[in-house]
Amino acid sequence: MSWDSLNRDELRRPTIRKASSLTSNSSKSYEPPPLGEIQRMLWKPVPCHANVNEVWPNLYIGDLYVARDIEHLRRMGITHIVNAAAGRFHIDTGAKFYKDLPVDYYGVEADDDPNFNLSVYFHPAAKYIRAALNSPRGKVLVHCAMGISRSATLVLAFLMICEDKTLVDALNTVRQHRGVCPNSGFLSQLRDLDIRLTSERGSSFNL
Repeated sequence: MSWDSLNRDELRRPTIRKASSLTSNSSKSYEPPPLGEIQRMLWKPVPCHANVNEVWPNLYIGDLYVARDIEHLRRMGITHIVNAAAGRFHIDTGAKFYKDLPVDYYGVEADDDPNFNLSVYFHPAAKYIRAALNSPRGKVLVHCAMGISRSATLVLAFLMICEDKTLVDALNTVRQHRGVCPNSGFLSQLRDLDIRLTSERGSSFNL
């Protein structure tokens, strides 16, 4: 991994809304739903099929076509790129590919396989995205091949870890702007994260 350093109508500016009391992570009554219930949430069609979508202020999920379009990235003002499908046999870009673009690059060599343990990257990637968004004029693209599973999973984990959202809230937030669908293994890993974070929040309530 390295820490070095779209047509406008494709972009959807997110409107951030407060979560309902039933799903808000500020509610002491929240319980992470079963995996099957989370999967059913993904059955609802989402009319967002662009190459890239803004799913949180200055945070974008995209596919390989956007990731390889230097001029498009330049026009978007992207400052940081997280490649969730890095590596020789995936989307092999890397810092050298972006040498003519003033961006910082972070690569995760993940397979879109339910058996792949993406959870080991949840906290490092979330920390990177948080720092990138806090940087001057920070705009972050998180991508994989299709912008549906690997990249979406890392963005969901970021929202849960750094924005204090439950998995339900994070999914609802992102799917307002892009039709993401993490594979079953990644959903299970996100649910495990949800359980841990919910437990930590519950402990803080009892202090």
